[in-house]
Amino acid sequence: MIPRITAATAGTLLLLAALTACAAPAEPAPAPTPNVITPTPSSGGDTAASPEPSATATELTCESMISAGTVAALTEAGWTAKPKEFVAGGVELTEGLLCFWADYSVASDHGQLYGWAALGAEAAAEAQAGLLAEGWKREDGPDGTYITEDPRYSMGTDEEGYGMTYLFGDGWVRFADTRQGLILIEWAG
Repeated sequence: MIPRITAATAGTLLLLAALTACAAPAEPAPAPTPNVITPTPSSGGDTAASPEPSATATELTCESMISAGTVAALTEAGWTAKPKEFVAGGVELTEGLLCFWADYSVASDHGQLYGWAALGAEAAAEAQAGLLAEGWKREDGPDGTYITEDPRYSMGTDEEGYGMTYLFGDGWVRFADTRQGLILIEWAG
């Protein structure tokens, strides 16, 4: 079972991240040695064009995946990131990274999850079907297809009542422990 954060803590972190993002740039906080995964093109005939990564981030890491303001806020709070197994609906997402940010100096299951993976159309359809079979809910939006856990079983939700959410786009998938948390993921692939 994936640890989840309470709604109050998630709201506080989102507010802190938003305020930090609006503040003047500060010296970057020293970051722990990143766990680097370099995405590779999808196998098979399923290739989808995806935007180029930003000039400052050439490798997918726990730090490059999310906004610099979020990294600074989490680091300042004493949190670090550890990679976790990344699976969606029974499909292992090997061309990406799932990070659990937390204060590992204390025994707690409070933290934040952020994930991104390159994903072809067939694997995306399989992952979505698997999630829906597990009781997750689907919503189509202008950014792609959202697959969200049933809020009745969620341990934490955002202000709109959404818990853990996948956003499937053209050639990629994002994941956060709330739908609002998806906006903090800036990696474009």
